[in-house]
Amino acid sequence: MLGRNSDLVSIKDVGTDEIESLFRKAQAFEENAEKSCRERILATLFFEASTRTRLSFESAMKRLGGEVISVSGIEGTSVMKGETFEDTIRMVENYCDAIVLRHPMNEAAALAASIANVPVINAGDGTNEHPTQTLLDLYTIQKEFRSIDGLKIAMIGDLKYGRTVHSLSLGLNNYDVSMRFISHPSLRVPDEIKREIKNKFEETEKMKLSDCDVIYMTRIQKERFPEQRAFEAVKGLYKISKETLRSLKEDSIILHPLPRVEEIEQGVDADKRAHYFQQARNGVFVRMAILDTFLNG
Repeated sequence: MLGRNSDLVSIKDVGTDEIESLFRKAQAFEENAEKSCRERILATLFFEASTRTRLSFESAMKRLGGEVISVSGIEGTSVMKGETFEDTIRMVENYCDAIVLRHPMNEAAALAASIANVPVINAGDGTNEHPTQTLLDLYTIQKEFRSIDGLKIAMIGDLKYGRTVHSLSLGLNNYDVSMRFISHPSLRVPDEIKREIKNKFEETEKMKLSDCDVIYMTRIQKERFPEQRAFEAVKGLYKISKETLRSLKEDSIILHPLPRVEEIEQGVDADKRAHYFQQARNGVFVRMAILDTFLNG
């Protein structure tokens, strides 16, 4: 259960009622940014590259009246001297009221949460999960359609290594939807995730989008592949172009957790169905709601 001094390690930590509560709070903050976190300090520990997640969390905390201390990369930190991850967490918790953590190791957030005496929020742990991204994804979908139930959602690209897809698939367990996973066979959703999915889903290699309400595009994550040859075999396999738009429903939306590389052409940006920059903006308000909940209850 989310609340003061709790942790957000997995999207499975959040129930439907809690999601709806966060959405109401995010909407309120979107209309009026109450300074509810004055004299609070957030530590953002990003041991893996980030633009949107780190900056939106820092923007969220500052809009709430709080302060931020930050680590981006391991250069300049005692990790370079051999300090353990556990000791880093034990040290940082003395300087802040909550920790937002991104780390290349799967389960790093769970380990940090087991150590720290302040709330730990998972901002992406390896190829595992990215729960706050899922919350802003769901918020974006609900704002557009008013209800998530009954939608057909396509997820495309790197579904094996893509932690955003893993969390979103599990987060959608709170709703009645159908899903279509579109990927190369080597990049399918991991079996352990599929076993936990409660909604109806199908897997295909074909870009069948004409009946979909939400098109969730993802980047092929070059940095996750064990060898360059495997990446080259799937690079550029799926793309959304202006030509693709002709086959989409007029009221569908296109989402992307970003960054994009070449999987969505820039010419698509002007189309009314392109919602990925609005999606990124919504991240600030959702993360304001998360921080307020964890720091104030």
